[in-house]
Amino acid sequence: MDRLSRRDFLKLLRQVLLALSAALGLGMLARFFSRQEATSRPTEFDLGPASAYPVGSRTILPEVPAVLLHTPEGFTALSLVCTHLGCTLEENQDGFNCPCHGSRFGEDGSLRGGPATRGLDTLRLEQKDDRLLLYTD
Repeated sequence: MDRLSRRDFLKLLRQVLLALSAALGLGMLARFFSRQEATSRPTEFDLGPASAYPVGSRTILPEVPAVLLHTPEGFTALSLVCTHLGCTLEENQDGFNCPCHGSRFGEDGSLRGGPATRGLDTLRLEQKDDRLLLYTD
């Protein structure tokens, strides 16, 4: 059996690496072009009867994600998407924290600490008869 020269070994190695790179590149290209469009999320949520939320309540709506506040002045809904980079906020005893970058928000959605530069977004609420409808658009 002939020994493989150093030069032939390096040529063979180069060809194998080029073939692997080409296969990987084609695989990634095929994956990119076969990507499915993301399904659209609902923008309207029926929260049920307004009477289900007593004055002073703070209800987390994980499917939105949002928090519904019922104060003596009425209902308010705040988005639980961080205004910094869009992470979903976590509830704590003083308000909400961003688990990604550490932004802090008060119970009323006000900014308590960055890197976010503004408070939480208010979502549109409508009360039709006794039902609450929340809109995220």
